[in-house]
This record gives sequence, C-alpha cells and structure tokens, in this order.
Amino acid sequence: MADFVPGLELARSFYAEVVAPIVAGRPHAAGLLGYGSDVLGYDTERSTDHGWGPRLQVILADDHASDDIDALRLALHERLPARHRGWPVRFGWDDVPDQHHVAVVTTAAFYERWLGFDPRRGLDVFDWITTPEQHLLEMTRGGVFHDDLGEVTRVRAELVHYPDDVWLWLLACQWQRLAQEEPFVGRTAEVGDDLGSRVLAARLARDVMLLCFRLERAYAPYPKWFGTAFAHLDAAPEVGPALTRALHAERADEREAALVDAYEAVARRHNALGVTEAVDPTARPFHARPFRVLDAARFADACRAGVTDPQLRELPTIGGVDQWSDNTDLRQTPAVLRRARALYGPPQG
Repeated sequence: MADFVPGLELARSFYAEVVAPIVAGRPHAAGLLGYGSDVLGYDTERSTDHGWGPRLQVILADDHASDDIDALRLALHERLPARHRGWPVRFGWDDVPDQHHVAVVTTAAFYERWLGFDPRRGLDVFDWITTPEQHLLEMTRGGVFHDDLGEVTRVRAELVHYPDDVWLWLLACQWQRLAQEEPFVGRTAEVGDDLGSRVLAARLARDVMLLCFRLERAYAPYPKWFGTAFAHLDAAPEVGPALTRALHAERADEREAALVDAYEAVARRHNALGVTEAVDPTARPFHARPFRVLDAARFADACRAGVTDPQLRELPTIGGVDQWSDNTDLRQTPAVLRRARALYGPPQG
C-alpha cells in the first residue's frame, strides 16, 4: 500500500503533475470541493480503507460546447495514468465527482449538483437558511488549484460567512432552542427519569456547541466531525470541559451545574462580541422551581432586535434547515431543500 498522503495534498499534486498539462489551453477552474473528510481536512490513514485515490473537479465556463467537453473527457480518459503516488486513478464520464473521479463539469452544473441553485446570481435570505452548513463548508473548504475563470474563487469568498442579518437571525434561533429545554434536565430527574435527564443534557450540550460555532461565524460540519471541528474553536478550552462534566455527571444537580457553567461562558462570549445590547450573563432560578437556567430567550430577543431584514424579522425563530432537521437524506438532497423554502412562507417583494 502507498504511504498515506492527505487527500487535499494528493489532489493538488495530481492536478499540477498530471491533469494541468492535459487541460492546458482551456480556461477552467480546478480543485477539490464537495463531499469528503479530505475536503474538510480531517482525513487520516483510516480514510484509505475504501475507494481512496486522487480526485478533483475540472470546472469549465457555461458556454463550452458539449463537443469540446466530450473531447476533454476523452483526452483525460486516454492520458491519465493508472496510478498517482501509488494510489489508483479512476476517471468518471459523468458529471458527478464520485470518489477519486476526475469530473469535468460546467460551472452551472457544478453548483446545481452541490447546492441546488447557482450562487453566482446572488443569494437571498431563503437560499442561505435552506442550505445546510455542511454544503457551505463543502464550497469554502478543500482547495482551488487553478481558476482563470475567477467565478469559483469569487463564490467561495462570498459563501465563507453568513451575511450579518442572516447570522444574527440564526443566532437568535439557536439561543431560542437552548431556552426551550433549559429547565428539563432537573425536571426529568425530579420524577425519576434519569435516562431522560441524560438525553436532555446531551441535546443541550450539542446546542451549546452549535452556539459556539455560530458566535465564531464558523460553519458546523456533519456529526462525524462535529466534535473535532468544535475542538478548534476559540471557545472550546473554556466551554468544552464544562460540557464534558455535564455528560459524565452521575447526579442531576451536578449535570445542571456543569451546563450552567457552559451557558454562562457562552453568554459572556456573546456580550464580548458587542453585536447586541449586553445581556446579564448570570443564571437564575426557573420561576419558583428549584432549577437554574440562563433564560436564554433574553439573548434570542436581543439578537432579533438587531435584525433589519424585513423578511427575517417576520419569521418565527424556527431557524435554518440545520436547526430543524438533522435528517441526512434531506440535507444531502438539494432538490428537496429548494422546496423547503415553502416552510417560511412566500418570499416578500
């Protein structure tokens, strides 16, 4: 077996040494984008146990004639080596960049495949909130090795962060999710439901982690790499240990106390950003009941107050697609996600 090389490095050398000479003379972009642990930079030697090898996309301008595209595909098919740096090479005739394919695709077809729409026309707020964060990561991580078209590089720069209003609204929705379940860790334990209390603690820990991604304007990846990506956030050294204590706690009061520590730490980080009016970051009793909460709805309200877009201001705080569904098949089907816009009502204007 060949020595392990991170997929992004393997793809970059494959383009420079093998593919670039074949596609020379044709304006194009080339890179490794889309799905895969290698795109996110989290691949390891374990990743090579199935279908490993160099892969990338060659992206052409939309006005390329189909005959020219077919001619380029034929040239690649004839000239690609069987192996690159010891790893097998496989060429794909279709437009879908399957594992270690060299896919040749127009820019429009590329974005339709991965996003379900063409971001070059501009994104409205509904495009942003119905596009899973993983898809935004797939477009903004990985690497672009060549781009004399300029469009792929420009779109990557535009997708790297949510616009301010969308960001504030999604932040409000994430605080609201936290507010809805804060007191339940103690309440379930009070009636003897230890398992339910533990499950709720795990849900709340996940929501706190998502808050940290949101506060740092970072996209959260899908579950396999969620914790790995969280560990790279600035908040992780402070918030992570409190969440770990909450998940290991044997008693409900210890579980609640650890979660409160995490809530307060994130609340202080929210205030430090200065993006809303400051909100008291200390916990308090839940009405007259013996449970401590942050009352995270106060932070949701502060975020909503800062949203200026009239369409977002009218929406209930149900959040973006990642905040109301974690169904993998849904989030991997752009055509279905486009229909999800109807959940938010007819666009204004």
